[in-house]
Amino acid sequence: MKAILKDKLNLLYEEISKKCELYLPTKEKGALNFKKFDGENEVDIESLQTVKSAKDFFFPQTEDMVNFKTEGKNIEIIDAREKIETYVIFGVRACDYKSFEILDRVFLVEPVDTMYKNRRENAVIFTLACNNPHASCFCKNFGIDASSPKGDVECYDVDGYLFFNPLTEKGAQIVNGLTCLEEVKGEDKVDALKKDITKKIEKLPFSNLDLSKFKGENLMELFNRPEWEELSEACLGCGTCTFVCPTCQCFDIRDFKTNSGIKRFRCWDSCMYSDFTQMAAENPRKTQMQRYRQRFMHKLCYYPSNNDGIYSCVGCGRCVKKCPQSLNIVKVIKKIGGEKND
Repeated sequence: MKAILKDKLNLLYEEISKKCELYLPTKEKGALNFKKFDGENEVDIESLQTVKSAKDFFFPQTEDMVNFKTEGKNIEIIDAREKIETYVIFGVRACDYKSFEILDRVFLVEPVDTMYKNRRENAVIFTLACNNPHASCFCKNFGIDASSPKGDVECYDVDGYLFFNPLTEKGAQIVNGLTCLEEVKGEDKVDALKKDITKKIEKLPFSNLDLSKFKGENLMELFNRPEWEELSEACLGCGTCTFVCPTCQCFDIRDFKTNSGIKRFRCWDSCMYSDFTQMAAENPRKTQMQRYRQRFMHKLCYYPSNNDGIYSCVGCGRCVKKCPQSLNIVKVIKKIGGEKND
């Protein structure tokens, strides 16, 4: 297998960055997020998870859609889309990679979102297996294997080396063109690591959640469950869960007047906000309970009902760690679905 000693990773980053833009998990002011490699940032591929998910590459928190320049009665429409060149996202975990497939089913169906499509098609994704999953992780429940994270190139951190397993043509093209890599016999070591990761995942506290009740045929029963009142009672409506979630895709479109014209942009929104989907007459979801229920019914029932049984959750655990009131999807699943006994 192609590999590089971990103490030579900067050589790898520098070589990739000379070919195209490279984004890596980077520590800045104590927070880990993806940043463009500049040779000086503090890269960290040991820590398990970035604060914001990698969906920001394809579906940014804010982005210009179109600009309008007005002069008298004349309106000039200016395309705000930028040309996207090939770029590499390095260190994406299995849960975040799975989230891309969920977002694809929203943004790449007709009518195709061209801004999302351009960013998605030009990305080369290097995933990284999770050597030490956190107690808050529960990706196994959604059929995700943290030992085989998929992507264009799978990476494995084992025995002082980082091993590379290209899975797509564009991934192989980059890996095979890297002169800093060497051939190392590592298949057995990688297989042993994968087995070790699988054993660790089996022991995680949320590895045996029961999702069997969350089916389309149970929609109204789930919708009318009395537990929603109790579950949502302490919800602040802050939207933190939606902003750290790798699969949330709600957005708002706004116009902003500048000195040179008008910018139309879109920005992330949250179904947990009281003014979400506000209409002239009223808001269709008037209480926090209704908004709370909407979020989790969408992830566990509405989305899978319309997407071949695929849940709109990847078990990354960000909401488990970040909710200030400890209200999260795990509590919903356990309260309504229960836990497996096996």
